[in-house]
Amino acid sequence: MSTNTNPRAKDTGAIEAATALSIEGLVAYGAGAVVSRTLRKSPSGTLTVFAFDVGQALSEHTAPFDAYVQVLDGVGEIVIDGKPVKATRGEVVLMPANVPHAVNAPERFKMLLTMFREPKG
Repeated sequence: MSTNTNPRAKDTGAIEAATALSIEGLVAYGAGAVVSRTLRKSPSGTLTVFAFDVGQALSEHTAPFDAYVQVLDGVGEIVIDGKPVKATRGEVVLMPANVPHAVNAPERFKMLLTMFREPKG
């Protein structure tokens, strides 16, 4: 049995330091839902794992920073400025800052979303 050495892990979804984990296993599919777990959130960015049930989506929006989608399982459709991009397990897609984008699940899929914020200055 492991002991949690990261005091933030229990409350924030963060993972333990010095522990090898399957990213795909950090979030489970939910029937008719989009399930997410934020692993890290800071002024410099966020790292979040998502599980989409078939037919689920994140509606079109913009963000003021670049975001990378890495597909962990299944097939996702990332729509960037109206252009659909099919991405499968192991592929990564850049959603540029300030460009409208959406995420659709034509089948169940999991993704890791990494967002970087530029420092103000």
